[in-house]
Amino acid sequence: MTWLGALHESAEALLGARLFRLVRYLISGGTAAATNLTVFFLLVHFGHMYYLYASILAFVVSIAVSFTMQKFWTFRDKPLHDVHTQFARYLVVILSNLLLNTALVYFLVEHAGVWYLFAQMFATATIAVTGYFGYRYFVFRDRTPIASS
Repeated sequence: MTWLGALHESAEALLGARLFRLVRYLISGGTAAATNLTVFFLLVHFGHMYYLYASILAFVVSIAVSFTMQKFWTFRDKPLHDVHTQFARYLVVILSNLLLNTALVYFLVEHAGVWYLFAQMFATATIAVTGYFGYRYFVFRDRTPIASS
């Protein structure tokens, strides 16, 4: 076992499987967000791409990073036979979270008078929670067959 594998096992033993899965979820999401910003910056600054096109492309790349990390690392979902179905469900969660994020920010800013940056921070925290449960129970749900009685 590599030192990284040993570190992973030690962290899981220390935190417990459920809490460590949450930590992996946050790291995966952070990695996807960092990927989005990095790709966006590189495309605009060095690739001289129009910022809106770069934003779209960076978002697509970050979705691929996020899906891959969530599937294989966060939720340890190894089978590939239904990866297309899982990705479709993943996109449903992503788009639902986009709608929820937009609605929350709009409501908080326009109707509750909250500063836009705080509104976005609240919306981000909210979709982190809804996303976790969406991924856990809808996209990468446990596929252990139920024994017949």
